[in-house]
Amino acid sequence: MTEVASAVAAELSDAQILARFQGATRIPPGSATVGFRMLAVRRADMTVEIGFDAAAEKFANPMGQIQGGYLCAMLDEAMSVAVGVASNMTCVAPTVEMKTSFLRPAMPGPLRAVGRVVKYGRTIAFTEGEIFDAEGRLLAKASGTAIPTPFANFRKG
Repeated sequence: MTEVASAVAAELSDAQILARFQGATRIPPGSATVGFRMLAVRRADMTVEIGFDAAAEKFANPMGQIQGGYLCAMLDEAMSVAVGVASNMTCVAPTVEMKTSFLRPAMPGPLRAVGRVVKYGRTIAFTEGEIFDAEGRLLAKASGTAIPTPFANFRKG
């Protein structure tokens, strides 16, 4: 096995994965738009916690609440990142389908999402996500499916 291949095969610790996210200099535009901040990684549980900045000037609807589509984007991000973490950071996770239930209005301010992989199969991953306000109230829940795709096989567009 080459040195590069063995480095890819080496299992990353939660702290190493967290440090990669927190030290990233190339942040995808969609992640930057929603104010993505990785808060915690638990590979054993296939779970991540992510902070988001739900700024009123970017995401509020006419009622002053965060528009649901942005909450969906945040939940999708959390669930997809959980698949990446579950893969030991070897895969991206394009979403195949997603269902979201909105439980209460989200107001502008910091939000926290939990994304988890319920089942990681050979060709599909089943995911769940929840998003909470600063007081810890559950705002929305989602479930989804994604296709774990090795970075080497992923094609843009």
